[in-house]
Amino acid sequence: MIDAAQLGPPIDVRGLFPRERAALLALLGDLAAGDWDRATVCPGWTVKDVTAHLVHDDLRRLASMRDGHQGPRPAPGEPVATFLHRVNQEWVATVRFLSPRLLVELLTRTGEQLAAVWPVMDPDADSVSVSWAGLDPAPVWLDAARELSECWTHQQQLRDATGRPGLADRELLTAVLDTFLRALPYTLRDTAADAGTQLQVAVTGAAPMRWLATRRDGGWFLDRGQAEGPAATLEVDDDTLWRVCTRNITPEDARDRVRVRGDRRLAEQALRMVSIIR
Repeated sequence: MIDAAQLGPPIDVRGLFPRERAALLALLGDLAAGDWDRATVCPGWTVKDVTAHLVHDDLRRLASMRDGHQGPRPAPGEPVATFLHRVNQEWVATVRFLSPRLLVELLTRTGEQLAAVWPVMDPDADSVSVSWAGLDPAPVWLDAARELSECWTHQQQLRDATGRPGLADRELLTAVLDTFLRALPYTLRDTAADAGTQLQVAVTGAAPMRWLATRRDGGWFLDRGQAEGPAATLEVDDDTLWRVCTRNITPEDARDRVRVRGDRRLAEQALRMVSIIR
């Protein structure tokens, strides 16, 4: 597992949930009747199914965070990812009788309730696991960032599926990419390198940022900043980064969309980041 100290400085995204939800509701309110049946990149799920999944996420969050309710757990021997995929699919199949209008009304109400819950959470307290970052438990700040990034990603999937442009909110995009890059120490955990070896990740586009992964005793440590003479530099645009981190495109496809300088082995391992539960 990874230590929280390896992930770089915490971020606080709790105030961004209302903005993401407002954009989602505006998108859903603009959909034509036929848009709800369009296929998405989520296998077997339509636009309506992904929307129903977002309702499910909200309800589970409210039950656990606000009400302290512990729902079903994985069956004996069932991996957490398998359990989550199973219950997500069961929910989506069960609520297909709900209308799009009702789903939007539910998301409106649950969004308001969650917006009131997140600010009272202690960002440094222990929360649930964030498996793709290698933390169990993870601090609330990372759990919140993971939740925002998942909501944002599903909204992007809905926009792609219905031919809409991506969400044009630089602050949200910056927070999401910042979150996704917290997977880097876990991604590099088995990558051998001498102490002091550095990998620079330079993100270009609407949300430019520079992150530095440094090999030290105990693993790879992440921080913001510019390196002098890194062993490898991975330059990636923001659209490619979010898509490869969520497996909207494969690492192999991403190679044609990035620039690598120095140790290609190190940079290409970084391209294998997965910042969602699979």
